[in-house]
Amino acid sequence: MKIVIKDNYQELSEKAALLIKEAILNNPKLVLGLATGSTPLGTYKRLIEMYQEGEISFAEVTIFNLDEYFGLAPDHPQSYNYFMKHNLLSKIDINYDNFYIPDGLTDDPDKSSLEYEEKIKKFNGIDLQILGIGSDGHIGFNEPGTSFSSRTHLANLASSTIKDNSRFFENEREVPSQAMTMGIATILEAKEILLLASGINKSEICAKLIDASKDIMLPASALKEHDNVTILLDKEAASQIKT
Repeated sequence: MKIVIKDNYQELSEKAALLIKEAILNNPKLVLGLATGSTPLGTYKRLIEMYQEGEISFAEVTIFNLDEYFGLAPDHPQSYNYFMKHNLLSKIDINYDNFYIPDGLTDDPDKSSLEYEEKIKKFNGIDLQILGIGSDGHIGFNEPGTSFSSRTHLANLASSTIKDNSRFFENEREVPSQAMTMGIATILEAKEILLLASGINKSEICAKLIDASKDIMLPASALKEHDNVTILLDKEAASQIKT
């Protein structure tokens, strides 16, 4: 596990975008796993600028989204489908046929989950997976207690996650209580993983992650099983890490 600390959020976003750019230049047909949330927004903004400046193309890139709220239509302003299209996809040259996201409206979550796994396998797995981390240590929507052998599935969201995500909704009651998410084993099959964390509110969980051994109650600790993980933090997120 490699730890990289940047001075601030802007520098973190620049570094993450450069790593993704390098991966695309090395493999124009990159299979890229992407996350939603506030942390990667700066990275996506820089990727858009890089595309607009002619530095990279997404024309042959395939994107798999990490998760999607269960019960929200794709065009709902708080759905992750809407988030990705509004904050990245509509501003680059991605082929929409090469964008995949879990089905938040499926009437058969188990079947839909298996189909999502098969789609990933069809592309020989994810080359580079971008992750955030929740305040309770979740990656994707794999909450504490999720098996490290889990595959894509319908997850029940922890009360802390619902509370954290309520800032995006009018009130906490509107936050979905479930989500479709890649499982931990699915994430760990990515060839390379880049986890981003920013801000003082992530400092405690980042310190726990760095110090912890593998623990099912700290889902992100599963990343210690992977041999190609970079943890990219700004100074605030890294402020409680023991040196």
